[in-house]
Amino acid sequence: MYDNSRRAFIAINDEKEVCLIPKMANRHGLITGATGTGKTVTLQTLSESFSDMGVPVFAADMKGDLSGVAKIGGNKESVNKRVDGYNLKDKGFEYKAFPVRFWDVFGEQGHPVRTTVSSMGPLLLERLLNLNETQGAILTMAFKIADDNDLLLIDLKDLQKMLQFIGDNRKDFTTKYGNISPVSIGAIQRGLMRIESEGADRFFGEPNLEITDFIQTEEGKGVINILAADKLMNSPRVYTTFLLWLLDDLYETLPEVGDLDKPKLVFFFDEAHLLFNDMPRSLLEKVEQIVRLIRSKGVGIYFCTQNPADIPESILGQLGNRVQHALRAYTPNDQKAVRVAANTFRANPKFNTEDAITQLNTGEALVSFLDEKGAPQMVERANILPPQGQIGPITLGERDQALRSSLLYGVYEDLIDRESAYEILSHKENLLEEERRLAAEERERVRLQKEAEKAAREEDRNRRAAARKKKEEQGIFGDLLDQVGRSAKRQIGNELGRTITRGIFGGLFGKR
Repeated sequence: MYDNSRRAFIAINDEKEVCLIPKMANRHGLITGATGTGKTVTLQTLSESFSDMGVPVFAADMKGDLSGVAKIGGNKESVNKRVDGYNLKDKGFEYKAFPVRFWDVFGEQGHPVRTTVSSMGPLLLERLLNLNETQGAILTMAFKIADDNDLLLIDLKDLQKMLQFIGDNRKDFTTKYGNISPVSIGAIQRGLMRIESEGADRFFGEPNLEITDFIQTEEGKGVINILAADKLMNSPRVYTTFLLWLLDDLYETLPEVGDLDKPKLVFFFDEAHLLFNDMPRSLLEKVEQIVRLIRSKGVGIYFCTQNPADIPESILGQLGNRVQHALRAYTPNDQKAVRVAANTFRANPKFNTEDAITQLNTGEALVSFLDEKGAPQMVERANILPPQGQIGPITLGERDQALRSSLLYGVYEDLIDRESAYEILSHKENLLEEERRLAAEERERVRLQKEAEKAAREEDRNRRAAARKKKEEQGIFGDLLDQVGRSAKRQIGNELGRTITRGIFGGLFGKR
């Protein structure tokens, strides 16, 4: 029964077993239902089934409950009753642990997950920063300028420095790249400060994640990669942008493989309604493209949300495998949502789908998987199989032990900060500042020299002016006195000279 090479046993009722065909698992899927109706347990059961197939899984863990998959189950009496009630052990059911790898953007409850600003690109960053069209164009321009100047944008400080540099020198870039609005630059910088305060700066840096590290097996079982999302969910835009980046990276990195016997990876996107809230059309088109084409690369995407109406029609139509837990219909809007959900299933004449959705018990669901030809099977009302791993979170000590025993421990833990745009532009600014300082000192030296020369010229002019003034005040009489004085000086000098001469020669000849 539990030979998952042909089909995965997912749900059961009194009449039949409901199984997921591995070959159809990459045709994507949808898990829906109101809060508290059993979506998390369904996600765990599906993850365990894929792991048994040898298919790796990635899933976000909102409350830590999913971490129990790393430990042997059987800790709930209600689970034991269901196992006994359906004789599941006779069908091969056994409580067991599964290979798990823990991840955490903040590096607290798992391996750090990082990427570079350049790898994320302007489109996803525009979504993350909640920019308008004009601001998004400026951000794209900043990436282009960085590429043209071989400047690496690795972390947020690189992008912040790049924007500052462009703003300070925008006149130099206008001719080649177009007008650069200081207001838009300021809006982007404020957005960066906001997401930095929310912890998004921990997400950008190196070593950046090798996406193939999600696609690993241990002893034939697919590794279940669990992202700690309890803290990340405090910033829904950061959370959804992060998961979008992962999908985009998978799409861009993995090669085309066509139709496989089973997926290479199954990706669970929990709280999917947050993804599509206020999503710009350009980004929605990108998501539609990824969902449509990524299955040819061996990846199955399963969205988890409260209501099928949370998913755009263009994407909903591509989700072939469905699990619908209970919905409540207290208001006209609720009743409309139930009708929409019921219409997404292939009807079963044995019951009314719309009525059944409101009557389902916790752990019970309407299930419809694709058959071997890719057509949706008739919807079945069934109980989801209980997990084989523990229901509920493991302890912090158990998580830490699992983290330290991971083959990847030490690969991503230490942050690397190599030379990039921040360091290069800061060095350039320092050189320019030094040049400006030296130029200012030279200008000051020249100014002081000119002032000294001016002062000397002014002193000379004053001296000459004083001489002229003195001469004017003395008049002709003054000139005459000057001439007499000079003549007297000459006569005195001549007489003194003769007297000295006679004295010397007289002494020589004995005369006094």
